[in-house]
Amino acid sequence: QLLAFLRGSRSLPRSLPSLSLAPTMAFPLLFLILLSASLASSKSTLTLDYYTKTCPKFEQIMQDTITPKQMATPTTAAATLRLFFHDCMVSGCDASVLISSNQFNKAERDSDINLSLPGDAFDLVVRAKTALELACPGIVSCSDIMAFATRNLIKQIGGPFYNVPLGRKDGLVSQAAEVEGNLARVNFTMDQIIPTFESKGFTIPDMVALTGGGHTIGFAHCKEFSNRIFGYSKTSEVDPALNPKFAERLRLLCANFTTNPAMAAFLDPITSNIFDNMFFKNLLRGLGVLASDQALVTDPRTKPLVEKYARDQAVFFKDFAKAMEKLSVYGVKTGRDGEVRNRCDAFNAIKT
Repeated sequence: QLLAFLRGSRSLPRSLPSLSLAPTMAFPLLFLILLSASLASSKSTLTLDYYTKTCPKFEQIMQDTITPKQMATPTTAAATLRLFFHDCMVSGCDASVLISSNQFNKAERDSDINLSLPGDAFDLVVRAKTALELACPGIVSCSDIMAFATRNLIKQIGGPFYNVPLGRKDGLVSQAAEVEGNLARVNFTMDQIIPTFESKGFTIPDMVALTGGGHTIGFAHCKEFSNRIFGYSKTSEVDPALNPKFAERLRLLCANFTTNPAMAAFLDPITSNIFDNMFFKNLLRGLGVLASDQALVTDPRTKPLVEKYARDQAVFFKDFAKAMEKLSVYGVKTGRDGEVRNRCDAFNAIKT
């Protein structure tokens, strides 16, 4: 909070008191107008060619980092998409989820819902940032790295292409306390999930498409769905909505999850490393892992979308690309509202 206060002291108030046009005030008024105009002009807009002059090898360096990482660790795409989503949904796409906690501040990544964020995504960002700092130091933001890497990884494993305008700045605040309420939990109902998205300007189709995109290549730890396969109710050991054979496979996989919390299951057990519409087909067959996934096929507001995306992959890809373009610019910081971090896990030192 002290850091946020010190950083915030750089900015002018959003509104200024009324000023008289008396001659004695003419110079101060002119000064304030010019200063305000300067600050306004510093709020740059995102563009597709943002690094063309300042870091011309940006795209090549990024792809040279992304391709081998995904080939060596096929879960990287899912990990990076999840990390990007968790970042954007909390105060916008500003790489605040990358900040490490210290003795003065518990950062977003240490919120309980973020503790399971995969290390491969963090590793990819560090590799890309290191390479870019060698080529063009102090130019490329961590938030742009995340946005660009997410899109290219999705495309690499079969998903749709969508535009990623660049020029984001990295956020100046990261607090674990801001996470709660901005990310849907696995046991949420549609009555809880839909308002979470709508409060940020996302429609129900946006929500279903984004969920499908994340879960067609994602995975979940056993503890997140154990209540569906162990002691579900007094009359049924497993959730009756689950395909019986699939439920048995999950029970075998997660038998020791209390002693081995790292155990996890793919959310799309059929084509886990391919970006496609299989997730939606699976839901209609009782192969949904999470309770929140199952809710998609029981709620009348979302079931028609599940059925549509299961029938037509092209429609799903179109809606997903549209939703990702919207997500990738949600709450971005530009100009003096952010910074280009020297390291993605730490704010830059305040210059005195």
